[in-house]
Amino acid sequence: MSRVRSLGLLLALAAPLAAQAPSRVKVESFTLPNGLKVHVVEDHSSQVVAVDLWYDVGSRNERAGRTGFAHLFEHMMFQGSAHVQKAEHGQLVERAGGQLNGSTQPDRTNYYEVLPSNRLNLALWLEADRMRSLAVTEENLRNQQEAVKEERRLRFDNQPYFGAIIDSLPTMFDAGTCFAYAHSIIGSMDDLNAAKVADVKAFFDLYYTPNNATLVVVGDVQPAQVRQLVTQYFGGIPRGATPPAVACAAQAATGREAVKRITDANANLPAVVTTYRVVPPAHADYPALELLSTIIGSGESSRLNRTLVREAKVAVAAQTLFNPFGPMRGAGVFGALVIGNQGVTADSLRGQLAAQLRVAAEGITAAELTKAKNNWRASTIFGRQTALATAEAVHYATMFLGSPEAINSDAARYEAVTLADLRRVAATYLRPDNSLTIVIVPEAK
Repeated sequence: MSRVRSLGLLLALAAPLAAQAPSRVKVESFTLPNGLKVHVVEDHSSQVVAVDLWYDVGSRNERAGRTGFAHLFEHMMFQGSAHVQKAEHGQLVERAGGQLNGSTQPDRTNYYEVLPSNRLNLALWLEADRMRSLAVTEENLRNQQEAVKEERRLRFDNQPYFGAIIDSLPTMFDAGTCFAYAHSIIGSMDDLNAAKVADVKAFFDLYYTPNNATLVVVGDVQPAQVRQLVTQYFGGIPRGATPPAVACAAQAATGREAVKRITDANANLPAVVTTYRVVPPAHADYPALELLSTIIGSGESSRLNRTLVREAKVAVAAQTLFNPFGPMRGAGVFGALVIGNQGVTADSLRGQLAAQLRVAAEGITAAELTKAKNNWRASTIFGRQTALATAEAVHYATMFLGSPEAINSDAARYEAVTLADLRRVAATYLRPDNSLTIVIVPEAK
């Protein structure tokens, strides 16, 4: 009998283990009469709560001559409101043992607080107060215009490559038919300098309303408690006008590769970025494109790093850029960046990158696909271990996949991807006539 048990144990150990799937997330949802959409995930694994508010506004909602407003409001929202002094929002959260931040992407702007769960009311009160009564004043506007310009100088203009990429990459979209994605996410400094308080206030009144926002609360809470507090703090905020729809027509292939050459005073080595127009997250081809991006250029074992950095030694760094500014409901970006080694010319680097991308899906093995799927699955599972990452995942499913419940079905789309899918999407989208190549050369010294 002991030999039978031992044999059974050995067979069990030898059997392949089933891949662990992301845990299911139970989402409870409700909508206030003023249009604020609320999703709650109850999780008592730690005494923490994440309050994560997304406004359905990003750089895609800006118009010509008025760019940069979405990113400006990421700053303006911390300048005080009716019952909160300038900079006090952060002080109150930090004194309660929490953390906070905000960020801007093409399709959304988010603001979050992560706090001990007994301070849920603080985060909700702070968010409601600035939604209701943000201090949009001449002084605050001028102050934050300067803050944005300083951020631009520090993070982009004084860094190699970044300024060229952030300004040039959006030009892969046609400004006439898709202005939403055809301009820089940080906006034009000229547009910001020309902005008046009335312009900025009109932007706030249109987009920073309860009916244009979604609130996700995740953590050590009871849904009934969340409903009561959200109704108490947000319920009296008036509904706003419905923002205009954003248009972005699909761009047909141009018939030729578009190439931009840029001289960068901060760069010591040449760099090449090649990008392709692809599809939004809800599209059936999106999972295959994301997994292909992982295989080609994510990590030390990726194809670009292996062939161009370790073997040919023509590059010091190589990676893919999949939606580098964030996901978009009306478009997608699949890109690759390589930074040349000493003595390698920009044109030589461009040719070698192009050669690698031409054979992107050829010869990819089942083992590489499995590894990419494991990478996606692991990052998703680990993300579910924090309240904030779970809140962001619920938001992503809601905005980009159409429903908060898609957080539980998205994994199946990635598991279903085959080698044939990788070859098909590479042939469909990674074509020279669907691309923009940015060649960055150091300024002559």
